[in-house]
Amino acid sequence: MEDWIDYYDSTHTIYASKLHRDLHFQIIARDIIGYIASPDAVVLDYACGEALSAAKVADACGKLYLAEPAPGVRGRLISRFAPNTKIRVRSLDDLRTMTEKSVDLAVMNSVAQYMTPAELDQAFAVVKRLLKPGGRLVVGDVLRPEVGMGRDVVALLRFAFTHGFLKDALIGLVATALSDYRQLRSKVGLQRYGESEMLAKLAASGFIASRAHFNIGHNPWRMTFVARHAFAPGS
Repeated sequence: MEDWIDYYDSTHTIYASKLHRDLHFQIIARDIIGYIASPDAVVLDYACGEALSAAKVADACGKLYLAEPAPGVRGRLISRFAPNTKIRVRSLDDLRTMTEKSVDLAVMNSVAQYMTPAELDQAFAVVKRLLKPGGRLVVGDVLRPEVGMGRDVVALLRFAFTHGFLKDALIGLVATALSDYRQLRSKVGLQRYGESEMLAKLAASGFIASRAHFNIGHNPWRMTFVARHAFAPGS
């Protein structure tokens, strides 16, 4: 994961335009809000990235923790949301010392593909400790083994056409093909999981899970899973 952390902490070209970037985070915020069960809920966004629309999520819950591994991104989050008393920024290491069973909803969106299987297991263990007995873990934007990069391109172009930045998206695809992102993706790769594989992985980490009907974000060919603590019968 370290190579990807360094990439996202750099000046990158993953977004085709400011409009693309802003819409990306607005839609993710909208989808996360859909999982918030109570206005008093404590929400954790694990490896949140720039989280430009986090204030909207905070408006819908009691407290929002933004956990981000990249130090540069984390610094921007602290500056951006310092006036918002409902938002707290943390490193991933900080989560290990947070109060046990203190989180109602944890979201890991577009994270699993950047982690090794062992790193993802460790992340699940951290989140499991933090979740309240009735809490939920949402793992979104999971890449499927049978779906290649072509589907990602189609999803982006559909999204761009719908929202009026198709030209920028086409230019951005060319730029991405020539960028460090493409080189890093070829070198390190992205982790992919089939539906049954992710369900089994969550079960091995002590969760019972199901696949959601819709993915978080704009890409319908990726998957989202909703998980809860797996309790023994009679417990």
